Amino acid sequence: MKILLIGKNGQVGWELARVLSPLGEVMALDRTALDLAVPDQIVSRVRSLRPDLIVNAAAYTDVERAESEPGVAMQVNGVAPAILAEEGRRLGALLIHYSTDYVFDGTKPTPYVETDLPNPINSYGRSKLEGERAIQASGCRHLVLRTSWVYGTRGRNFLLTILRRARELPELKIVDDQIGTPTWCRDVATGTAQLARVAAVGKLEGLYHLTSAGATSWCGFAREILRTSGIPTPVRAIATKDHVSRVKRPANSILSSATIATRWNLLLPPWQTSLEFCLREGGGSASARR
Repeated sequence: MKILLIGKNGQVGWELARVLSPLGEVMALDRTALDLAVPDQIVSRVRSLRPDLIVNAAAYTDVERAESEPGVAMQVNGVAPAILAEEGRRLGALLIHYSTDYVFDGTKPTPYVETDLPNPINSYGRSKLEGERAIQASGCRHLVLRTSWVYGTRGRNFLLTILRRARELPELKIVDDQIGTPTWCRDVATGTAQLARVAAVGKLEGLYHLTSAGATSWCGFAREILRTSGIPTPVRAIATKDHVSRVKRPANSILSSATIATRWNLLLPPWQTSLEFCLREGGGSASARR
């Protein structure tokens, strides 16, 4: 199987480049080789490589900047996936694409399931929802995986921000009234590879939630990061209203992964377990359990 991996240097993409290799020939591209903001480049690359499987791990993920660059965010997160889906349909290829908890408004008191009605409240969420819908309407064989609060030891993410700030500041003030599920990028990649094996032979398709087990607040996540790392910097809980940001974020970002666990026997580890592996082994293995 020929696999086109887009976004090889991102958190999930870097892990995917390693776990997808047993499935076939992986053609891994970074932004210099394939820029999702350039439609013609997408078409030419896909048509020249003619993959059997397209895995799109690239995205515009700067939630704050998306408010001032909604057009760029929409191009990368909404328009580009539509083009990938159309080219995938032409080739008969399977497209695996990642979406986010931010497609929901966060007002539901319980975890979100796949059939809940999306209602994004920021530019980033709107752009990701557009990508989801374009893929679903394309007729392309597809697997859209919504995940949340993705972190790892590479790139820019909450984990690395907390570790840096804890060494620079005497105290951290972190929002405690937004809840979700921290999800290690390696677990996302490992789970994707397991699902790809099934989907490649036509047994699996559609939209699913894929996150670690359990939930916490941003404040709880920060405290666990520092506790596990042995860093004594205190963390003070604050309310969303006391945090300066131009972005509205959902109060409840918990995604239920029960469907994929029940239907396909895939369950990612508890978020605390994966965080410990990630920190103590420098990104060591905390593979998805089947």
